[in-house]
Amino acid sequence: MKQRWRTLNGMQLQPSIKEAVRNRLAQEIAAGHKIKVCIGTDSQVKSRKTEFATVIVFLRKGKGGFMFIHSEQVVQKMSIKERMLKEVLKSIEIAYELCDVFTAFNTELEVHADINTDPAFKSNDALKDAMGYITGMGFAFRAKPQAFASTNCANKIVQ
Repeated sequence: MKQRWRTLNGMQLQPSIKEAVRNRLAQEIAAGHKIKVCIGTDSQVKSRKTEFATVIVFLRKGKGGFMFIHSEQVVQKMSIKERMLKEVLKSIEIAYELCDVFTAFNTELEVHADINTDPAFKSNDALKDAMGYITGMGFAFRAKPQAFASTNCANKIVQ
């Protein structure tokens, strides 16, 4: 199934996320911007559904940024650890799909996990697994409080 991606203002991205990212990186670099990309996913349980939002955040060094968004809902009961790892899986899948584009444009990439580093929080149960999965795939890993792509940006979409 083809994923539907959009901008924050609701504009649908065409033809594919890979082409949209490639085209936008080319535009940004041509405009003289140094870009860093952060990918993260957050989720919210709403009744019997879980809503996931994955974001690709493009940061222009010293000049703001923008993001591409993918949202989906699933009807599946999950433990907190399962849900955290599902978020990580969604972020890794898109990072892996796009990594050759980021490499071609020499773009720094981080994968952000909405997992608390404080053991007092339930999400912390997934921290070691998430960190191993993300770094094992060769990506830079960030967790709360440095994981703004998932903790702040994706969180705004699922609220």
